[in-house]
Amino acid sequence: MYSLHKTPIGIYEKALPNAFTWKEKMLAAKEAGFDFIEISVDESDERLARLDWDRETIREMRDLMDETGITFPSMCLSAHRRFPFGSKNPETRKKAYEVMEKGILLARALGVGCIQLATYDVYYEESDEETKALFLQGMKDSVKMAAKAGVILAMEIMDTAFVGTILRSTHYLREIPSPYFKIYPDMGNLTRFSADPESEFELGLPEIAAIHVKETKPGVFKCVPFGTGTVRFADLFRKLHEIGYAGRFMVEMWADTTRTYTMEEAVAEIRTAREFVLQKMAEGGYTLE
Repeated sequence: MYSLHKTPIGIYEKALPNAFTWKEKMLAAKEAGFDFIEISVDESDERLARLDWDRETIREMRDLMDETGITFPSMCLSAHRRFPFGSKNPETRKKAYEVMEKGILLARALGVGCIQLATYDVYYEESDEETKALFLQGMKDSVKMAAKAGVILAMEIMDTAFVGTILRSTHYLREIPSPYFKIYPDMGNLTRFSADPESEFELGLPEIAAIHVKETKPGVFKCVPFGTGTVRFADLFRKLHEIGYAGRFMVEMWADTTRTYTMEEAVAEIRTAREFVLQKMAEGGYTLE
C-alpha cells in the first residue's frame, strides 16, 4: 500500500527489458522495492504508437496498475527530440503540437500527473534565436493545453547546454508563470553543467516537480553504472534534505539492450541500483521509511 510517510522512489521504464510485458515490468519494479514506474514515450515509432492507445488498452493498463500497485505518476515524453517545437520546418512543428496534445490526453487517461519534457529547442538541427523563439511559443501553447487537463509539464534539466542547469530554466519559468509549468532536475546532467549543483537546487526548489537520480561522468550522460561516475549523490541528497525537498525521486538507468534478461536478473539489476541510491539518501539525512 502506498505510504505518505516514506519518500517515493521510482524506476525509469527503460531500466527494464523492452521484451518484458507491462505486467512483467510492473512486477519486477515491485519486487525490487520501487514505488512507481516512469513510462517512456520517446522518438521511436514503437513508443510513439502509445499516443494512439485505444480505450481498451488504457483500461487494461489501469487494471494492471490496480493489480500490481505500480502506477505511472510521471511520463518521460522525449519524442520532441525528433519533433521539436523549435524546428524551422512547419510540418515538424505541427507534429510537435500533435505529440504534445496526444501526450497530455494519454497522461490524463492513465492518471499521469506530470509529463517530463525533453527541453531542446532543436536536437538534429542548428540552434539559433529563431529556434529558441519557436520553442518558447511551443511551451506557452503546451502549458495552456496541459492546464486544461490538470497535468503538469516539467522541463527536464537536460544533457545539453541549452537548459543544462536550473538557472537556465528560470528564463522560461519567468516567461510562462503557471502552476502547470515546472522543472524536473537530473542530478547527473546538473553535475555536468553546473559547478555548484547544491545552489542550483536551492534556487529551483519551489519549481521542482520531481528529481532524476542518474550517474554521469565527463562527456557521458547515459548508461554509467551507479558508483562509477562523478555525481556527488550524498552531498546532493544532503542539500535537498536541508532545504526541505520531500517529493519523488526517479532512478534513471538503462537495461542492456544487447542481452536477454530473466525476471530474476532484471530484478537484481534494478534492486542493486535502488540499494545504492538508498544508501546515498541515508547519508544525506533522508529517513527512508
